[in-house]
Amino acid sequence: MHDGVTTYELLQFLHVFLFVFWLGPDVAVYVWSRKTVEAVASVEQRIVAGQMMALVDFIPRAAISLMLTVGGLLSEYVGLEHPWWQMAGIILLGPVWLSLVLVGIVRDRTPFGATAQKLESWLRGVLIVAVPLSVAYSTITGRLAIAPYVGAKLLLFAAILLFGHLLRGRLAPLRQGLVDLAAGRSLPAVDEAMRRSLASSRSYTVAIWAAILVAAFMGVLKPGVPAGGLPDSTILRFDQSLGAPNN
Repeated sequence: MHDGVTTYELLQFLHVFLFVFWLGPDVAVYVWSRKTVEAVASVEQRIVAGQMMALVDFIPRAAISLMLTVGGLLSEYVGLEHPWWQMAGIILLGPVWLSLVLVGIVRDRTPFGATAQKLESWLRGVLIVAVPLSVAYSTITGRLAIAPYVGAKLLLFAAILLFGHLLRGRLAPLRQGLVDLAAGRSLPAVDEAMRRSLASSRSYTVAIWAAILVAAFMGVLKPGVPAGGLPDSTILRFDQSLGAPNN
């Protein structure tokens, strides 16, 4: 028993919160994207749908940017201790990544905003490579033996980032088509390019959703955890190290 909310419980809540605000709005973005290519919709309706896509897309992007930080802190509770420099990087990653997302959106179409967007894209690229390498090293050294599902979830996260990068590439003609529509260039060729762009991106969208759901499922079942599970002393130790109330 304990009084108040422990750090562990707070991180668990944040983890679920980020999952909900990642997947839910991401589905909404897809629904709005379909509206942008509807033949029966007016040009004005399609432009508004594109604006809603960009607006709602901020929510899952913000959730993604904080996932590794929250997940990294939670991994301490399953016995995956990090050296101080690695923990510092985990803690800083979320705020830095989120700041790049915010600046890229708020200062869109400005040199400052363009720089933030490029830096975020570069950061995603680094993580696509760095996360699998880190998982491979931790697996080889036996560091993940106590919680192998954590490594699997990290690999899924890297795959999601890769799918997202490929998805953005496929959606480039759709975004350009929305710019053309806003500029009054509503042509059959533009409409066809937008429809083909959305159709070609659908497989990556589904792959992202599937990977998110599998990661959530693994987080609940925790496959591969040794018999006996997580010792209560591990949670108690980390909570006390952060000053959380326990008794």
